[in-house]
Amino acid sequence: MRSRDAFSGCHPLVNFLYFALVLAFTMCLTHPVFQAVSLVSALAYAVYLNGKKAVRASLLYLLPMALVAAVINPAFNHQGATILTYLPSGNPLTLESMAYGLGAAVMLSAVLLWFSCYTAVMTSDKFVYLFGRVIPAMSLILSMTLRFVPKFRAQFAVVTEAQRCAGRDVSEGSVFQRLRKAATILSIMVTWSLENAIETADSMKSRGYGLPGRTAFSIYRMDGRDKMALGWLCFCGVFLFSGVLAGGLSWRYYPTMKGAAPGPLTVAWQVCYLAMCLTPVVMNRWEDRIWARLAEDMP
Repeated sequence: MRSRDAFSGCHPLVNFLYFALVLAFTMCLTHPVFQAVSLVSALAYAVYLNGKKAVRASLLYLLPMALVAAVINPAFNHQGATILTYLPSGNPLTLESMAYGLGAAVMLSAVLLWFSCYTAVMTSDKFVYLFGRVIPAMSLILSMTLRFVPKFRAQFAVVTEAQRCAGRDVSEGSVFQRLRKAATILSIMVTWSLENAIETADSMKSRGYGLPGRTAFSIYRMDGRDKMALGWLCFCGVFLFSGVLAGGLSWRYYPTMKGAAPGPLTVAWQVCYLAMCLTPVVMNRWEDRIWARLAEDMP
């Protein structure tokens, strides 16, 4: 049976380079076109990885967070030349501050979605494979940190269900009783987290992790598809970085909104960025079509 995500089956170096590029450009580029491309691409890949229900649940806290980020900036930042109105405090409300707040909200949403895709694709064994020999202690800590949230969430659901079966449902009783039950669950989770970290550290130490000369088994091999994907990502990274150096991806909000003059090169950089961000989605769609054709040819 094939993996649902074709991009996850690529070499860890390809996966890590892709997320390093999209996250770096998402956090550094303030151009509205690039921010919109990053957000839409991250949303499309997150839907493919986690499903519509999981993404819908993530949007329940992502949208309020983005809304707060969009509202806070014009409330406290009054720079900009285009004054729309005046707030009750007497400070001006400018178009530039509202646009900057909206851009910050889009960037924050895109970064969080990209990180949700990262945790689904870059598993702990891939991260340790890439950096285990270079920075063994740091790679182990980062691997444990990145996988802590999903493991903590799964264990929290198990503990909550066990407490409910034992008659200690946190949603029942008075406020004081609910606080006591919640404190019990929190105590259990903290204890579990500490024990899990100690067990992981002892297990890796007993296996000789980080010792000089230690060999490690690996199932990852760089094949032709990985080399093509790696070459494509390197080309996109270099091409987009040249656009940054040339100023073709620049955008400013203050004192007036202004970006690089549109032209053939600007469009080429935008198309390249769109193609790079959608690389996993294109790979998945291409493989879906191949499997659909094979299924039609089967008797």
